[in-house]
Amino acid sequence: MPRNLKLTLEYDGTAYHGWQIQPNGVTIQETVQAVLERLTGVRPKVIASGRTDAGVHAEGQVAHFITDSALSCYDLRKGLNALLPDDIVIRDVEDVPEEFHARYSATGKTYRYVILNRPFPSVFERNRCWHLTCVLDRGAMEAAARSLLGRHDFSGFQASDCCAKHPVREVRRLEIVREGEWLRIYVTADAFLKHMVRNIVGTLVEVGRGKIKPERVQEVLEGRDRTKAGPTAPAKGLFLVSVEYGKDLRRRRGRRHE
Repeated sequence: MPRNLKLTLEYDGTAYHGWQIQPNGVTIQETVQAVLERLTGVRPKVIASGRTDAGVHAEGQVAHFITDSALSCYDLRKGLNALLPDDIVIRDVEDVPEEFHARYSATGKTYRYVILNRPFPSVFERNRCWHLTCVLDRGAMEAAARSLLGRHDFSGFQASDCCAKHPVREVRRLEIVREGEWLRIYVTADAFLKHMVRNIVGTLVEVGRGKIKPERVQEVLEGRDRTKAGPTAPAKGLFLVSVEYGKDLRRRRGRRHE
């Protein structure tokens, strides 16, 4: 009898061309699927909660796949972690209802963007942060961030090739945490547009540099013009922290999460 299995995984995205299989580079999806084929004899389609871009990392990505394998969740996790490269780890494998869908059942996601704000870079974290030498004004960035909270049309912060059906999203949390030389920006929303977090971060950094006034961010939001916002922040500083599903893991039909 077919089983629906939910994977929770973490990965360092530095060596990969993002999540989704593509013809010109190695991806997380194809790497996981290839190992599952070795373990079960059949290559399943592993569907994630969202397609992270090349260089983006994950601490709590969620995916699902259908299998006829009788291997236990414990043995699958053990086998996957034994065969996967060191930069991909399966944290958990769970049997879930057949209606569960990693993408469409999600009710929210949290991302973290990491900035190293000091005169010199880090050897060890160079692929996991955006290094900025100028002193950022956290207070100005927080003032700008407040205008992005709530449910809005985020057209001004989406990629030009975003294929979402509509640009309306609800940002539930946008917090900027300073810990010494490190600045961490947390964003939680019901769903995200392509490059939405990186475009928000790039805009907030311009505010922190003094190149954009905090009140201008509200104007970008209302004007829905991507050209008025800041640059897209580098992918290497972005982490998918977690995906939320609530108590009901079944598919919520009609919802699209980017």
